[in-house]
Amino acid sequence: MPDDRPNIQPVIRQLDSSAINRIAAGEVVERPASAVKELVENAIDAGARRIDVAISGGGKSLIRVTDDGCGIAPSDLPLALSRHATSKIDGTDLLNIHTFGFRGEALPSLGAVGRLSITSRADGHDAAEITVSGGDMGQVRPAALRRGTVVSLQDLFFATPARLKFMRSDRAETQAIGDVIKRLAMAEPFISFTLRDVSNGAEGRVTFRADAQTGDMFDALRGRLSEVMGREFTDNSVPIDAEREGFHLTGYAALPTYSRGAAVAQFLFVNGRPVRDKLLIGALRGAYADFLSRDRHPAVCLFLDCDPTMVDVNVHPAKSEVRFREPGIARGLIVSALRHALANAGHRASSTVADATLGAMQPERPAAPIYQMDRPSLGARQAAYEAQAPGFAETQHVFGRVEEVVETPAADHPLGAARAHLHENYIVSQTADGIILVDAHAAHERLVYERLKRQMAENGVAAQALLIPEIVELSEGDAAKLLAHAATLGRFGLTIEPFGAGAIAVRETPALLGECNAKNMLRDVLDELDDLGSSDLVQEKVEAILSRVACHGSVRTGRRLNGEEMNALLREMEATPHSGQCNHGRPTYVELKMTDIERLFGRT
Repeated sequence: MPDDRPNIQPVIRQLDSSAINRIAAGEVVERPASAVKELVENAIDAGARRIDVAISGGGKSLIRVTDDGCGIAPSDLPLALSRHATSKIDGTDLLNIHTFGFRGEALPSLGAVGRLSITSRADGHDAAEITVSGGDMGQVRPAALRRGTVVSLQDLFFATPARLKFMRSDRAETQAIGDVIKRLAMAEPFISFTLRDVSNGAEGRVTFRADAQTGDMFDALRGRLSEVMGREFTDNSVPIDAEREGFHLTGYAALPTYSRGAAVAQFLFVNGRPVRDKLLIGALRGAYADFLSRDRHPAVCLFLDCDPTMVDVNVHPAKSEVRFREPGIARGLIVSALRHALANAGHRASSTVADATLGAMQPERPAAPIYQMDRPSLGARQAAYEAQAPGFAETQHVFGRVEEVVETPAADHPLGAARAHLHENYIVSQTADGIILVDAHAAHERLVYERLKRQMAENGVAAQALLIPEIVELSEGDAAKLLAHAATLGRFGLTIEPFGAGAIAVRETPALLGECNAKNMLRDVLDELDDLGSSDLVQEKVEAILSRVACHGSVRTGRRLNGEEMNALLREMEATPHSGQCNHGRPTYVELKMTDIERLFGRT
């Protein structure tokens, strides 16, 4: 079929600065939250100690950022609105980045798609103002301002109305802006942040506030995370502080029993910059793989710091992705540091487990206050317990079975002394200031699993030799990638060797896996290497088998335990890391304080 299109030679032309800025704005300013992020990061780079953000119409009508930073001299205001003009770097070293911003794109991009005004006062200068609307810059004029900078952005995307059609509702955009402010507030605990919605005029409504913290970095971060993520997170998390080969990891990681149904509480920072990095998220998943089922997600706030030359932040205009020079070191540090910290938490389980238990109980509320006698002293209670013990131990109840237990002072052990065995599965234990209800099967399952893992670490993973090695044909690049990790795979019973160009011979597979498809396993490992840069697939498969073995080898529901057995289980739980949750991330015990119990019965 003949081509009827006219033969017209296309003309190459230079785009004008206005078009260039609008194109750049499409990359840098995706939505109002992107504009807020750029402006607040500029305020942080300016040394601000207080940052106030006011928005209207979800940021589409107004975004105003006020800070008390160093300000901008009047003569520099026009330059600040020029593309690729910045005070952050001099252009000689694009890898040694110590600031949030460095491209000089944000302000001119915002001015190209909205109505932007900057009022600023630097030390030794009078305040001045400049405006730019749809890329048209005005003159510098005198203004009134005591210190710092006020950047006001109105009618975002008025110059590119097609972009407005892709905006979400005011409520959704406001929530996205709040998320941005919260992430930056986590990264800068010594700076005060305020977010106000002024859609209805006047001073508006404060939707988020975080006052500057004091103390050392860990205390300040804990205080800030309590404000942003809530006290429940900080109360149920462990501090992280680890270093390896130039990388330093700090922050807080929640206990496995304080997990979420979605990855909404995972905050990761590289050199103080909030990021959503695939490598780091994969490392986080690997660190918790042994404690959570696939439908549960950990809650963390982690800061990975390193020399700026070891990480490239110039990967994407939004700067949310980074690239490490040594990704394996960064990933390995996260996995090992989190696992070590969770192990040090011992048998600890999150307090939210008890809260959920209390919430499930609906006691009848008395119509009038009940006269409450003083609670007897610990000595009086102990004497009463001893006096009642013989008859109490011989009593059988329809709801459970009470065993005569070996006397163990409850105050001597965190998990107390066993007092009863209910429904042939649940151990009731008395502590110095409350009671504990233990799921014996779940607890013993974790204990057996941890014992099997220790034995595997000491003796290695048993491998079964294949009668005839399986030859897997791959590309030369994929084969080289797998062989580079041969030693790691070998530790878990998967032995591979080169077999000519692009081929690999599988000589041994983990004995625990029984008959397995070596070709499929290698391809799965390759996919993980491509995705994350490392692979724990074989280890996870082996540990999954160990978990299954532990489940079958643990105390079965329906078996009656005597006092010695129950107390022995409690003592082993206290001595075993991760015993606060079963192999699937569920709690193994619930602790109720006396105050909780008394509240259930209205004895407050």
